[in-house]
Amino acid sequence: MRRSLGISEPEAPRVEVTPMRRRHLRGVMAIERQVYTRPWSPNLFLAEMTEPNNRRYLVARMERDIVGYAGLICYGEEAHVTNIAVDPTHHRHKVATRLLYELIVNAIEMGGQAVSLEVRVSNWGAQRLYGRFGFHPVGIRRNYYQELNEDALIMWTDDVRSKAYARRLAAIAAELPQGVRPA
Repeated sequence: MRRSLGISEPEAPRVEVTPMRRRHLRGVMAIERQVYTRPWSPNLFLAEMTEPNNRRYLVARMERDIVGYAGLICYGEEAHVTNIAVDPTHHRHKVATRLLYELIVNAIEMGGQAVSLEVRVSNWGAQRLYGRFGFHPVGIRRNYYQELNEDALIMWTDDVRSKAYARRLAAIAAELPQGVRPA
């Protein structure tokens, strides 16, 4: 079956990942309040953004809308993902994958060799995502999410500067949909 001329498929929205700025906080806070029982304050985000030498905070945008954000702290060879959150209306569109990809690229640029994070023990979807990036469980933080009375699984990935890890990142990026894939 042929399409008639002049009719085309609508283009998928393009995800752009940029450094978080003060002007993004309204969108970030809207997501923060939706996904966390105890959200960070705008002042905490501002404080984190004032440390550009060892922190990176990113936003994912579709056109003018903030659809996700993520943060990272890097001290020497160790980096730690502080948060990744995506607007629930954009879940399952690979926004979190793109954000984590960008965080790890930033960790490598900042000198990171290993990356850690915490995730709720019941958040299997996030754990699967982190597993694709080579994260593996290394411990439990009891009652870390006090407001939910839930433990955190500590996950870690090593050797992010290796050639094997570079191949892993390239494969993950190649699997992302065209509008989400990094340039």
